[in-house]
This record gives sequence, structure tokens and C-alpha cells, in this order.
Amino acid sequence: MTPRISTTLALLALTVWIGGLVALGAVAAPIVFAAVPFALAADAMTAVFARFDKIAMAAAAVVLATEAVRARAGNRVTVGDAVRIVVSLVLAGLAVVEGVWITPKIANLHAAGAIRGVGEAGESLATAHALAEQLGKAQVLLAIVLIAVHVGTLHRKGDRARSTAEPLRD
Repeated sequence: MTPRISTTLALLALTVWIGGLVALGAVAAPIVFAAVPFALAADAMTAVFARFDKIAMAAAAVVLATEAVRARAGNRVTVGDAVRIVVSLVLAGLAVVEGVWITPKIANLHAAGAIRGVGEAGESLATAHALAEQLGKAQVLLAIVLIAVHVGTLHRKGDRARSTAEPLRD
């Protein structure tokens, strides 16, 4: 797989990931919570975010797989490549933390009847919800950074004179 193909796949996965986070967090959730009774809205959005977490983790897997394919190509790893790999790993880690720990915690607290900010369970719910929001924002920001790094580490034909056997360099 060429760097262009792996970059294209990574960028498609990142697009789905960012788009989903923005559509759900910035568009759907505020509207649902404003238009639907709170308990129903909380149950619905918790289910929606639980399903989306699976999409985000799948997108993370695609991004990491493209990095694994690049690593197996045996080209010299540049500073830009290292940055791309580290950002990919951190971003994937955030998706897993949210999907495996935060969203299930929110779902369990909702199922137990917790109301954000009311009582000990409600405080725990408020904390988990605030963390989920921060993780979502961090994922969007890091995904944008990762897109920029992908573009910055992709070379155009003719950028440098090189043979087909020579590794890509920054």
C-alpha cells in the first residue's frame, strides 16, 4: 500500500470520526435535550453515543492500521512520521477511554437513576459527562492536527528527485 493510499484511508476515517463528534456533540445533543423530556433525552443520547463510540474506535483502528502498514514498508521514519504516529496513538487512546470507560459509566449512572449534579451519583455523572465533553473536544482537535500532519508528511511527485527504491524523507 502506498503512502497516498494509506493517507487517504486515514483521512477518510478521521473525517467520519470528526464529523460524528461534531454532529452529535454540537448539533444533536443540544437539540435533543432542549426538545425531549430530560430522562428520555438522556437515555437516547447515551445510546447514540455508545453506538458512535464503536464507530470512533473503528476509525481509530483504521488510522492505526495505516500506520502499521507504513511501518512495515521499512522506510526511514522521519520526525513528521513520528509525530503522526504519536498523535494517532494518543487519539486512538482517547477514543478507547471514552468508549470503554466513560460512556458505559454514564450509561450505568443514568440507568441507576442518577440526575446530573444531584447527590453523590449525580456528582459522579456530572464529572463523567464533563470528562466526556473534554475528551470529545480533544479528539476533534487532535484529529485536525493529525490531518495536517498527514498532509505535511505526504510528498508530491517531483518534490525531490529520488529513485523508486529511495525512502520518502521530510
